Amino acid sequence: MKLYMLWDMEGVSGLFERDQAWYWHPEVPPETAEAGLRLLMADVDSAVAAALAAGADEVIVCDTHHGGGNLRLPEMLRDPRVTYHGHSRGAGRDGRERWMPDLDETVDGFLLPGHHAKAGTPDAFLPHTSSLAWLDFRINGRSVGEIGLEACYAGHWGVPLVFVQGDEAGCREAEAQFPGVVTAAVKRAESADRCAGPDPAAARRLTADRVAETVARLRAGERPAPYAPALPMTVSIRMASAEDADRAARRPTVRRVDEVTVEGVVERRCDVLKWLNGTGLD
Repeated sequence: MKLYMLWDMEGVSGLFERDQAWYWHPEVPPETAEAGLRLLMADVDSAVAAALAAGADEVIVCDTHHGGGNLRLPEMLRDPRVTYHGHSRGAGRDGRERWMPDLDETVDGFLLPGHHAKAGTPDAFLPHTSSLAWLDFRINGRSVGEIGLEACYAGHWGVPLVFVQGDEAGCREAEAQFPGVVTAAVKRAESADRCAGPDPAAARRLTADRVAETVARLRAGERPAPYAPALPMTVSIRMASAEDADRAARRPTVRRVDEVTVEGVVERRCDVLKWLNGTGLD
C-alpha cells in the first residue's frame, strides 16, 4: 500500500497562533517561527510512523506550505519506505518537474494533514484558499477550498482523498464534501488568528489513531470514490479586487466573467490550477 501525504501547516497539532504558521512575515520573532516549524516536523514524523506501523508499505511526504521548504529533511524520520519532497513543485522519480511529485495511479490513498478551511469559512483558523486574493474557488459551480482542489488533482489518477487533519471547521468541510473521509480535528478556532485544542502530544495521538484507521480501511478494501468532477471542467475564482482579476485575465487561458471573477475551462483534472498559474504536470 502506497500513501501520499501532502502537508500544510495551519492545521498541525499544537499550532495555535497565526505567527507560528505564517512565520515568514517580518514582524514574527525567530523563536515563534522555530516553534511552529518544530510542531510541523513532529506531526509529520508521528503521522508517518503511524502509517507504517499500521501496515503501509510506502509513504510519500510532500511539503506544500508556502511552497515548501519547511521540513529539515536530515532531522526527519529516516526509513527506506519513506520518500520526502521538500517542496510542492519538483522532480519525481521520472525526472519531470511538476506539482506534487510522484503522485500517480500507483498511490492508494491521498492524505491532507495540517490543512485548513476554505476562504470565508466562519469559526475557522486562518481560512483561505491558496491565495488571500482568492475569495471563492469553484469547480463546475461547486465552491471548494484547498482540500477540494488538491483532491481534484489527485482524482486525475483515480486516487481518493482518505484523510484530513486540521481544525474543526476544516474537518467539517472535508466530511461534507467527501463522504467516508477520515478526519482528525486537533483544534478549534477562537478567532481567525487564534485557536485552542489539546496539547501537541495528545493531538498527535489522535492523529496517529485516525491515520491507523485510514490504513485499516484501505487494507479492508474500503476505498472511497476519487473526486472526479465532470470534464471538461469549468474552474472559476472570485477575486478580492478588480485589480486581482485584471492581473489574472492577462493570461490567454483566462476569461473575465465580471469585475472580480475569472474562469477557465480545462480538459484534465490535473489542470485545476494550470489554467491560471501554470501549476500542474508540466
